[in-house]
Amino acid sequence: MATSADAQVATGPITFRDLHLRKVEELRGVGEKRTADLHKRGINSILDLLMAYPRRWVDRTHECRLKDLQPGVEAMVLVEVRSVNKRMTKNRRSLVTAVVGDGSSRLTLTFFNQPYREKQLREGLTISVFGKADEYRGSLQMTNPVVDLIGDRTGRIVPIYPQSEKASISTWKLAGWIENALERCKARGLLDPVPGGVLAAHGLIDRTAALWGIHLPDSILAKEEARRRLAFDELLRVQLVLVGRKRAFERDSRGIKHVVDGELVPRFLKALPFPLTGAQQRVIGEISVDLAGPHPMHRLLQGDVGSGKTVVAVNAMLMAVQGKHQGALMAPTEVLAEQHFVGVSRLLDGLQVPDPDNLFGDRPLRVELLTGRVTGEKRRAVLAELAAGTIDIVIGTHALIQEGVQFNSLGVVVIDEQHRFGVEQRAALSQKGSDASTPDVLVMTATPIPRTAAMTVYGDLDVSVLDELPPGRTPIATKWAAGPLLEQTMWADVREAVAAGQQAYVVCPMIEESDKMEVASAEKIYAELGKGELKKLRLGLLHGRMNSAEKEETMNAFRDRKLDVLVATTVIEVGVDVPNATIMVVLDADRFGIAQLHQLRGRVGRGAIASKCWLQTKDLEVSSPRVDALVDSTDGFYLAEVDLELRGEGTLMNSAQKGRSDLKIASLRRDRDLIDIARESAFGIIDADPTLTANAGLRDELELLLSPEDEEFLFKN
Repeated sequence: MATSADAQVATGPITFRDLHLRKVEELRGVGEKRTADLHKRGINSILDLLMAYPRRWVDRTHECRLKDLQPGVEAMVLVEVRSVNKRMTKNRRSLVTAVVGDGSSRLTLTFFNQPYREKQLREGLTISVFGKADEYRGSLQMTNPVVDLIGDRTGRIVPIYPQSEKASISTWKLAGWIENALERCKARGLLDPVPGGVLAAHGLIDRTAALWGIHLPDSILAKEEARRRLAFDELLRVQLVLVGRKRAFERDSRGIKHVVDGELVPRFLKALPFPLTGAQQRVIGEISVDLAGPHPMHRLLQGDVGSGKTVVAVNAMLMAVQGKHQGALMAPTEVLAEQHFVGVSRLLDGLQVPDPDNLFGDRPLRVELLTGRVTGEKRRAVLAELAAGTIDIVIGTHALIQEGVQFNSLGVVVIDEQHRFGVEQRAALSQKGSDASTPDVLVMTATPIPRTAAMTVYGDLDVSVLDELPPGRTPIATKWAAGPLLEQTMWADVREAVAAGQQAYVVCPMIEESDKMEVASAEKIYAELGKGELKKLRLGLLHGRMNSAEKEETMNAFRDRKLDVLVATTVIEVGVDVPNATIMVVLDADRFGIAQLHQLRGRVGRGAIASKCWLQTKDLEVSSPRVDALVDSTDGFYLAEVDLELRGEGTLMNSAQKGRSDLKIASLRRDRDLIDIARESAFGIIDADPTLTANAGLRDELELLLSPEDEEFLFKN
């Protein structure tokens, strides 16, 4: 993008950095107003412009004709504006109608409350129109279709760019500036920092051809090849960061070679009252390999509710114990930590640790709880025994790795329901290990993650999946309260369950009423149910604004069966385990995400009694794709894929804010093969050149396009 002034000194291929430093106002036809319009769209530099990819393409070499339109079927047509008319309706809404044609037929476009269309759709203008045609008084019309101004580009593949009414930039204007930018790059060409061997191995075109092909393709095949290459670039940048983190962690951390073939673990497994599933056996094997190796384990264990993660986690901690190390289980809340303590203590009750120093050859296994509620003399005793090594496994919150808590030899840490375990926690853990060794880390989640997302978001962790439920579990029946009659049945089910000695949850999305959002309020519903549908039943209320003592009192009352129904917000999503609760009602279920609904549903079905989950929507006649998915399946991994389809990819590298590291053209759904290729390529590049010192171009791109936090991880050494 050199100007005449600096053309003499600018040599070599043009980098992304060069394009970033060139402002859009340097292009022909981009004056002060157009510059401001582009800035509104987030396009400030030539790089931003070239990375503003089309949202679709119109093949004008094979056009759809108006005469071929079918009523009720969505279609895209290219037409010429013949006339435009604007008037006001009786209720003071603007109505713009435009008659368009393409030589084969005519079509009327109708726009409600879009007065700007009168000026936009000038007579003689060529536009792309996408929508559903309907018959009206014997003629075809489209109501509020998507319109793109494309200019006259007969016989070409026309890119259609995302439109912004605020910015008032037509797609053909944008295409013209992009073409101008690409033409001005021709002389020097564009730097392609991806190693040629990687491109050749996977049949990927070079970057220059990709940018031309995505914006100005001469065929649909060229467009697809271009999209594939640019999607690969996005995914490779993400994987380079994640693989760089993983390799840096392995390089900088000294692990513990655990004793994985001792006597303690077989004793534990033999004492279990149930056999392990095939998935549990597989994952225990994967963890054993990690623990026996020289590098610290850093593994994500994902499994649906009830898949047996706790047994796998306890098994990992016992591998540390049988080698004279300690295990720690960290939970996000004190309530959940206390529940884990009860459950793990039950699993390990009576287990003896082989100890040659003991007169009898064995000693009892020690499990203790350490949370903010453990105070005074008890807390001092636990801290002293942890430091002395007489406690084998401790369960608590993140306070376990804070200053003041010392371990004799911390070997394995299990983190429950923490989707990220950052560098700060890792540093704190390394300080808890003996002789500067870093304990092995197992991160657990009950929120199933699609494989592609796991590889892209959690790519610095090894991933194990529990994709098999223990035999004998009764599936949760999920129903949608479609209409008043089924809603009555829903409340009747709750009353019947309580009459049979069971308990129920009623989940609401908000605490108080809101004028802005008409969603169920926990406080309002609690009051109404007590006077209406659940009159005479013992109701409790639980929400996030209650203090810890109030929450604990309510939950204990529910656990002790002093309450029949718990009306609650999503505070029960994690950490509430009441096997006697067999029915759940989720109000305004269409306001929740799939993952959240699945997590909530997992609060029932935890005992031997068949359980049920009712999903109520605001409009009793209309469900939602999320509600439909929950009714159709209890498979968390299937639901995770559906969720990805519905939500899209979102922000990947930095959950706190959206930025340039987000995916613009790659898709976690469509590009599964590219994710595998990008990950394999990233390992090859990082293993050969850990900090990319020999690939300055690629390193510079990552520094430019990733957030400072992401870049820091990769290049910290």
